[in-house]
Amino acid sequence: MLVAALRAVLPPEAIVEDAASRAAFDCDGLTAYREMPPLVVLPADADQVSAVLRLCHEMRIKVVPRGSGTSLSGGAMPHPEAILLVLARLNRIIEIDIDNQVVVAQPGVTNLAITHAVADHGFYYAPDPSSQIACSIGGNVAENSGGVHCLKHGLTVNNICGLEICLIDGTRLRLGGRYLDAGGYDLLAAMTGSEGLLAVVTEVTVRVLPAPETSRVLLLGFPTPAAAGACVAAIIAAGIVPAGMEMMDALAARAADAFVGAGYPPDAGAILLIELDGPLAECAIAVDRVSAIAREVGATSERVAADATDQAALWAGRKAAFPAVGRIAPDYYCMDGTIPRGRLPEVLEGIAALSDKYGLAVANVFHAGDGNLHPLILYDADQPGELHRAEEFGADILRLCVSVGGVLTGEHGVGIEKRDLMPLMFDECDLAQQMRLKCAFDPDQLLNPGKVFPTLHRCAELGRVHVHGGQTRFPDLPRF
Repeated sequence: MLVAALRAVLPPEAIVEDAASRAAFDCDGLTAYREMPPLVVLPADADQVSAVLRLCHEMRIKVVPRGSGTSLSGGAMPHPEAILLVLARLNRIIEIDIDNQVVVAQPGVTNLAITHAVADHGFYYAPDPSSQIACSIGGNVAENSGGVHCLKHGLTVNNICGLEICLIDGTRLRLGGRYLDAGGYDLLAAMTGSEGLLAVVTEVTVRVLPAPETSRVLLLGFPTPAAAGACVAAIIAAGIVPAGMEMMDALAARAADAFVGAGYPPDAGAILLIELDGPLAECAIAVDRVSAIAREVGATSERVAADATDQAALWAGRKAAFPAVGRIAPDYYCMDGTIPRGRLPEVLEGIAALSDKYGLAVANVFHAGDGNLHPLILYDADQPGELHRAEEFGADILRLCVSVGGVLTGEHGVGIEKRDLMPLMFDECDLAQQMRLKCAFDPDQLLNPGKVFPTLHRCAELGRVHVHGGQTRFPDLPRF
């Protein structure tokens, strides 16, 4: 019945029914878990998205929204009782408004395509996840993605001005506009990072920034990851805010260098890539200050990129770190947690101890400047029990992050990966409040089921007063 109804609002090529074609959508970036979607639809515009959601709402059919499928937390993982709503065909840049420094794009436009679209105007889009060549701007909104340059310029939530969203009943709404910090309730921020639980994004207005006058990239080598972490803390403590500051331990750096020939020092226990940008004179002073700090904390090597080509080569290694690590192990499990920068050396030592405990190697790749850690746990899924050990190892890393005052995620979202760890950060009251927000947008819980919340309650059950034997608890208290 659903398929027949969908055929009335979608062209035939937008409905994927056969098993072979649906198999292409059985997982997202968290490839350890797979689920065949019962049906896949690929609308081509916002009107079709609205029509699909309206039908699903009327028929009480669950929906999993999906962008490019690069989520590393299972945020776009299919559900056995839900259709998969793929937004990849909504891939047009609608408007480039340089006067107001904004770009209006459909959600299927890739992150990097926005920068390419405005490069000739001397502008760029700041958030740059490692997957920016593939990840969609709609998915960036869903996960509140960051990247190398979020240290200075913020995450997705700091770089979007407006959204068009489609509610589960098909209603289309606009939030924000062409400027930051619109008045009223900050629904734009509520929607950003909501992982498709509240609505489906059909249009995004992002701000773009003028390219800096100059930029310089330093490559620093250290004897240990802890020493590199101490350098990060010292730079931030000195009041210096680099455009980006990335750390790779020896295992990750060697893998990346072998993959792309980035020219990283082969004997370093860890490396830092630090980009400083701005006016020429200011940039030169900042380079000197960072160099001095690095020497003070024990840097064993230092190199400043000679030109733009050299800079691109140094960053290419960092951008390729994940696939590079994939060449040295059958499988890897990518974690995402955030900690106070000053606790970085302690946490790195803790991860090393956990690596010994579980008998699994770990390659550390971090957005070190904002404390966002991406340990890559190496394992072999064909070996019995190794995936489970990797999962337990990853959970312990996240527990460590929370124990030092950090959080479960930085930019990869909760999805299914961290769902059962949410009580580490939130008590029942916190989770109930979050659920109430979802219920306001999606009272029947049809959008992206099984994600984020460790125990899903029906919206109708929230706030009910328990009655036993005809009596409420504390009957003398007034009820409002």
